[in-house]
Amino acid sequence: MPDLVQGAPSAVLEQGVFLDHHATTPLDGRVLEAMLPYYGAQFGNPHSIGYARAEMSRVAVEKARWQVAQLIGAEPEDIIFTAGATEACNLALRGLFEPREKAAKGRPVPRLLYSAIEHSCVRETAHALQAEGVKALELPVDADGLIDLDVVEDRLACGAIVTSVMAANNEVGTLQPLSDLAALCHLHGCFFHTDAAQAVGKVPLDVRATGIDLLSLSGHKLYGPQGIGALYCSAGARRRLRPVIFGGGQERGLRPGTLPLALCVGLGEACRIAAQEMAAEARRLGHLRDALLKRLRHAIPELTVNGTLDQRLPGNLNVSLPGVEADALVLALGDVAISTGSACASGALAPSHVLRCALVDLRENVL
Repeated sequence: MPDLVQGAPSAVLEQGVFLDHHATTPLDGRVLEAMLPYYGAQFGNPHSIGYARAEMSRVAVEKARWQVAQLIGAEPEDIIFTAGATEACNLALRGLFEPREKAAKGRPVPRLLYSAIEHSCVRETAHALQAEGVKALELPVDADGLIDLDVVEDRLACGAIVTSVMAANNEVGTLQPLSDLAALCHLHGCFFHTDAAQAVGKVPLDVRATGIDLLSLSGHKLYGPQGIGALYCSAGARRRLRPVIFGGGQERGLRPGTLPLALCVGLGEACRIAAQEMAAEARRLGHLRDALLKRLRHAIPELTVNGTLDQRLPGNLNVSLPGVEADALVLALGDVAISTGSACASGALAPSHVLRCALVDLRENVL
C-alpha cells in the first residue's frame, strides 16, 4: 500500500475516506523523500553543461527516464517527459499530422480513429484536428465499454494514420484488448496510441510485447507528483512525430522547455515503486472492491454495475442506483470522497459521455 506523505495522513483522515483515485492519488511518502533534495541543495538545470551540478541533475533525470521505461517495457530513449498525460496525448496525436499534409489539396484526407469513451484530452484533440482538415472518426463500444474489433478493422481498411484507444477507462475501468488493437493497426499501416494514464502502475503493460507505438502516462495517477507525465514513442513513430510547441529543442527536439528536475525524479520513483508493488496492490484493491460491491448489493438489490467485472481495473467500481439522486448522495456522504464522473468534466451538466456510449440508462444515477 502506498506510503502517504509525512504529515498528510492526519489531513486525509480529517477529511474522511478518499475513493476518487481515478481523479488523482495521494503522493507516496517515499516519492516525496526522493524529490525533496532537488528542491534544496541538489537543485540544477539538467540541460546545462560544463559543471558538476548540471551533470548531477542530468544523471537524476536519466535515472528517472530509465525507471519509467522499466515499468512499461520500453527503452529509456523512447521516453519523452511532458507536463502530464494531456500534453502527451496532444503531442502523440497532433505531432503525427504535419500541417502541410492536413492542408494539401488532391491528397486523401488523413484520418484519425479514436474510441467513443476516450478522455477529453483525446476527444478534444480529435475535434481540433477535425477543424484543421483531419477526418476524425469515433469507434463505438459495447455495453461493457469494450471496443468492437470488427468495426476497428472495417474503419482501418479505409486508411488511417493513427488510432487512439485508452488502455483503461477513467470512469468504468474497462481494460481494452491492446495487443489485438495494435496488431490490427499495424496490419493496415497505422500507428497505435493508447492513453494509459489509468493503467500504468495498476496493471502490467509491456509496450514492445503489445506492439504499442505511443503511450501516454501521468505521474499523479500512480502516487507520483502532479505536473509531470511522459510519452512513450517507438523508434518508428518518432521518425514521423513533430513537436507541437517550440523552443530550446529539449527531449530530442520533441518537447522543448527546461525539465522540472524534482518532478522527473518523483515520477521515476513512483514508477520504481509501482513495478515492485503493483501485483500485490492489485490483489488488495480487487479484494476491497469485491467486498464493497457485495455489501452494496446486499443493501441495495436493485443496484447495477456499469461495465464488465472481468476486464476491469482492480480498484474500479462504477454503479447505478435507481431512484437516488447521485449529486445529493455525494453531498450527504460528507467525508467520503466519491465521484459521479470524470474530474475533467466536473461542473458539466451533460451526462457522462462514457455511460451514454455504453448504453447505460441515464435515468438512473451513477457513482
